[in-house]
Amino acid sequence: MTNRNQRIESIAAQATEWRRELHRHPQTVFEETFASDFICSKLTEWGIPHERGIATTGVVATIEGRRNHSGRTIAFRADIDALDVIEQTGQPWASLTPGKMHACGHDGHTATLLTLAKYLNDTRNFDGLIRLIFQPGEEAGKGAHQMLREGLLERFPFDEIYGYHNWPTLPRGTFAIKPGPMLASVDVFQIRLHGKGGHAAMPHATLDVIPAAAQLVLALQTLVSRETDPMANAVLSVTNLTAGTGAANVIPGLATLTGTVRTFNKDVRDHLQSRMASMVKSIGIMFRLTAEFDYTRLIDPVINHAQETEYCREAAAAIVGPDKVESMEPIMGGEDFGGFLEQRPGAFIVIGQGEADPASPHNRGLHNPGYDFNDAILPTAASYFAELAERRLAID
Repeated sequence: MTNRNQRIESIAAQATEWRRELHRHPQTVFEETFASDFICSKLTEWGIPHERGIATTGVVATIEGRRNHSGRTIAFRADIDALDVIEQTGQPWASLTPGKMHACGHDGHTATLLTLAKYLNDTRNFDGLIRLIFQPGEEAGKGAHQMLREGLLERFPFDEIYGYHNWPTLPRGTFAIKPGPMLASVDVFQIRLHGKGGHAAMPHATLDVIPAAAQLVLALQTLVSRETDPMANAVLSVTNLTAGTGAANVIPGLATLTGTVRTFNKDVRDHLQSRMASMVKSIGIMFRLTAEFDYTRLIDPVINHAQETEYCREAAAAIVGPDKVESMEPIMGGEDFGGFLEQRPGAFIVIGQGEADPASPHNRGLHNPGYDFNDAILPTAASYFAELAERRLAID
């Protein structure tokens, strides 16, 4: 253990610089060429076989253990994309790309997986294969499924998969996980109500979309408050309502509503989508409007497999002690890692990065322009992955 910790601490010192270089050059969904090039340059330097171009900018590396008698393969995943956020951290390594920022810590996740790659390649203290999946497009909810559609499982098969996310609201050195539902599905919708615009002094000559949109916003809320079991978590939020030109004397002919739906339950998800479509159609009939409804399922829920969750809990406890591994309550945020968990057993864990100083950028919420990944957790996260790898593919 001591030897491994020393090795990983040594690599993590370099990984801090890797992370900060990635942070300086953020790119968003399927445009992550800088990260992809950077990852491949390190893997090539270390002689680790890898393939790039999966889901455009994704990279998959494979490391064979000292033995490969088990016939088993474990995968670890890191996301590599950034966000359309204007950075306000003031850090020396702040984004050099206007309007884009690593505001969710994917630069840190990537640096963690590179640290793991270097350690495993140097030691190979396991029996089997390790896949390292550097995934693009997580923030758009497309990357995991795109990699699967392009044959990830067929080209790079694995038996189990694990991932993590940094968590600013947990103290540094703390882990949290739970079996079953952990993060919600993420769906988005757009509703367009087409009417007939006209002069506000003559509403009888129009087909007014404003009252129809107002009633629809209120009606949609009843799908959660009155049609969903209170014990079955769900969120339906209308986040944008656009109508009119700003003129006080003009009734618009179009209203557009957009928003998101979140849940952990497939039946609830199906019901909400179906009932939303019915409500939109009915509002159109009631107000003599043309109503259009588009609903897109972006991300499946993250539902951790029970046995694999226990493996994660045990590995985390070996790194920080059992008192630092907490049970996490489900949250309605989304993560497309759930797409992998639908195909293979595995689990997703969060690792705290919060500091005692309330002004620390490591305490800022994810997607906040003042957020920064805490480099101090790099050795903790990489050690956790290494512990999990060596436990699941133990050399007898």
